[in-house]
Amino acid sequence: MLVLSSSAAAQTQFRIGERITYSVSLDKFRDIAYAEIYTVSRGALAGKDAIELRAKLKALNLASASTPQGSEVRTTFVDPSTGMPLYGTRIEDPEGIPRETSIDYQPSVNFDLVSLIYKIRHSGGSGAANFQEGEKVYTATFQPAGAEKVTVNAGVFDTTVISVQSQYFTDLGFREVKINISDDDAKVPVMIRLMTDKKSGYRVEAASIQSIVPEPVVVSTPSPMPGISPRVSPTPARTPEPYVANEPLAPELAFALGETLEYRVTAGGRPVGSFAMRARERVQIAARDTLILSATVTNAVPGNPVFSTNDSISVNVDPITLAPRVIDIRIRGPLAFLTQSAIFDERTGAITYKASSKVDAPIATHSILSLIYAMRSFNLKPSPIRDNPVNDTRVAVFWESQPYVFTLRPRPIEEITVNGEKRQAQQISINTGNAQLDQLALKVWLSADGTRVPLRFSAGPYQAELVSQTISPPSQ
Repeated sequence: MLVLSSSAAAQTQFRIGERITYSVSLDKFRDIAYAEIYTVSRGALAGKDAIELRAKLKALNLASASTPQGSEVRTTFVDPSTGMPLYGTRIEDPEGIPRETSIDYQPSVNFDLVSLIYKIRHSGGSGAANFQEGEKVYTATFQPAGAEKVTVNAGVFDTTVISVQSQYFTDLGFREVKINISDDDAKVPVMIRLMTDKKSGYRVEAASIQSIVPEPVVVSTPSPMPGISPRVSPTPARTPEPYVANEPLAPELAFALGETLEYRVTAGGRPVGSFAMRARERVQIAARDTLILSATVTNAVPGNPVFSTNDSISVNVDPITLAPRVIDIRIRGPLAFLTQSAIFDERTGAITYKASSKVDAPIATHSILSLIYAMRSFNLKPSPIRDNPVNDTRVAVFWESQPYVFTLRPRPIEEITVNGEKRQAQQISINTGNAQLDQLALKVWLSADGTRVPLRFSAGPYQAELVSQTISPPSQ
């Protein structure tokens, strides 16, 4: 355990002393395993501020060959400000013949499974992250998939259901992974459900939740943690590889770098203009890998009350999560009041706009443009019960001067005609919580194929339909 010091008193999203235990069931077989996640302590690791996280899994009554075998303990030390892992150990079968492996994550570029759990909790359940398991690096995408009240041994909780997708789970034979996160400030994962390809399911339920905060101990000379300094497999220091611009985007994203979408805008059937959206380029900005998305008015019919030629929106986003970092809006005419620049703090969630105004917002709050691209990767399944829309997806979105919670309500696949062509599409209606926007009854139709391209937008009397979709990758 890390020794706490007075310098480590600053608050973080990690709740020191929080221990959550779980019972694991497989279909009708109950208590086949026991699991635990524990926020152990905070202190210094090799001179760096660190949080110690621990996860355990212990098999109990083995109901079949498909149930967990043996036991495992993972310990991960993370940076309190970013949640990224610094160092980790993994002990398999700790009560028999233990096999221990360790990994030095510095410099931290990927999460591990333990820190990924906290990442999902801290992000509000919406986003994506790369994580390393063994020698492989995977991408996990996660988004809200509805609200649900659940009863487990630890109590009754109002929760948000988080749907998680990753090739990692697919490789393990899981076709669906859902996590119920409590709606209170603790954001406790109170239940996890994993459905297999054989239609059987694991159910991981919180059995107890403890929050024992250790008393701080002032130490004049912090002692190194035993077992941390030596490395099992030391690696020589390497010169960082030069940044390569315009690397392909992760396959989990439904669009490709260089994609251009052109739309025709009408009002009551009359032409208003046209605009284009593009995933322009992936470059390094302020020493960070950045994807630039843009939307530009390419033609405006004179006298229209909406936009002018060359009106534009540009947003710099994280290429993995699509969370915005900087947005720049340039609009003339009646909508000129929307013109502004905003900076999103990825660490705290704060948004600075109009040069000096600031507002607090959930971490990974989207902009309108980044949401359009992000929703293409969301798991938007319509509710099987029309009067009980449990599959609504809720996303925090910054609009004008504050964040709103946008609710995306998916409908079943239908056939629509776009640019004279019949296409299979899914209508997504959007409730914003902003009275003026909701008067427009915002809707978007996503194609039913793997690209999930927006085929049509609808806002009040205005409708934008896709005219062309091209991909011209930026030069390397």
